[in-house]
Amino acid sequence: MYDKDSNIVVKTKDFNLGIKKHRDGSYYLEPGENVYTCMTSDFLIEEADSWRNEIWNMIRLRQDLHFTIITKRIERFKNCIPEDWNDGYDNVTICSTCENQETAEERLPIFLELPIKHREIIHEPMLESINIEKYLQSHQIEFVTCGGESGDNARECHYDWILNTREQCKKYQVPFYFKQTGANFVKNGKRYHIPRNEQLKQARKANIDLNWFDE
Repeated sequence: MYDKDSNIVVKTKDFNLGIKKHRDGSYYLEPGENVYTCMTSDFLIEEADSWRNEIWNMIRLRQDLHFTIITKRIERFKNCIPEDWNDGYDNVTICSTCENQETAEERLPIFLELPIKHREIIHEPMLESINIEKYLQSHQIEFVTCGGESGDNARECHYDWILNTREQCKKYQVPFYFKQTGANFVKNGKRYHIPRNEQLKQARKANIDLNWFDE
């Protein structure tokens, strides 16, 4: 879209945003903000190994921010954490993605065995109905997010799959978030081709998010 090769891993211009300051000495990112790291790639990608300690240092320095780290490479996690990680940092949430049942069975057993204080599961892009009940019943998962795939060649996402995950979360009292429909969305047997700027809006209109405390 922006005439850049996504196979080349680079530092963005905002790499140091977490510790960047105004002239008066105050941070650009105010205390209490939630920072999503490496949203256009993967925090545990091999090509970024040489930079990762810089990020851990920033996370350690900014205890007043909460950092959310999303990865599909959860098997690399133990080899990428800092020496003082112990059982995890209070201000870090680790999210393991799993787009189908196969990746759920591969990644989530590893995920639950790791020293992490805050864990979330993300089904995005969600490519089939996924059963995660045995992982939810561990009471180690704090949140589950579902969403379809965007782009011109997006694979289909079925509303029934989303609702199934919602029911699993409701059963085990885990908050649930329907993030976006994706571009190729199937509901009640009908296929919808949804523009990118409408995908989040349509998910909000479904009104199926679960805080569960309100249920």
